[in-house]
Amino acid sequence: MTRRVLVARLMGAHGVKGLVRIAPLTQDPATFEALDGLEDEAGRPVKVTVEGASKGTLLARMSGVASREAAQALKGAGLYLPRARLPEPDEDEFYFADLVGLKVEEAGAVLGDVAAVVDFGAGPLLEIKPAAGGGTVYVPFTREVVPQVDLEGGRLIVALPEGLWPGR
Repeated sequence: MTRRVLVARLMGAHGVKGLVRIAPLTQDPATFEALDGLEDEAGRPVKVTVEGASKGTLLARMSGVASREAAQALKGAGLYLPRARLPEPDEDEFYFADLVGLKVEEAGAVLGDVAAVVDFGAGPLLEIKPAAGGGTVYVPFTREVVPQVDLEGGRLIVALPEGLWPGR
């Protein structure tokens, strides 16, 4: 399957006539309306028509969804775009999807791989799967901690503060 980027999360139903609540994950929520070529979780094309907004979400009609029950059943599902359809980011900007899978290196040693990029509200964190095994480690995705991202080389260089990595 082509690499895809999560651009919105479905939050459930709005009303009784099949409207869905959508939480856009784009930097500017207004740009979500202009996206074309959306896909559902299974990679099927989805047509979304935004009809309004409420409480931080967009209210929209979605192809194949005609009832409240159908809209509610989609709660938690994602809407995606193929990565190739997105514009290239500016210098020193990255799509989180481009960081997943990169090797994490410090002082020439491979620490692990980026398993995911998450943001719980205080800024993005890299979820790293250590090469030595064990659970994942979360590292702030800041210039201080991650001074270099080498997408072409498939790696990012970190400068970890003391105590952030297990066993250090």
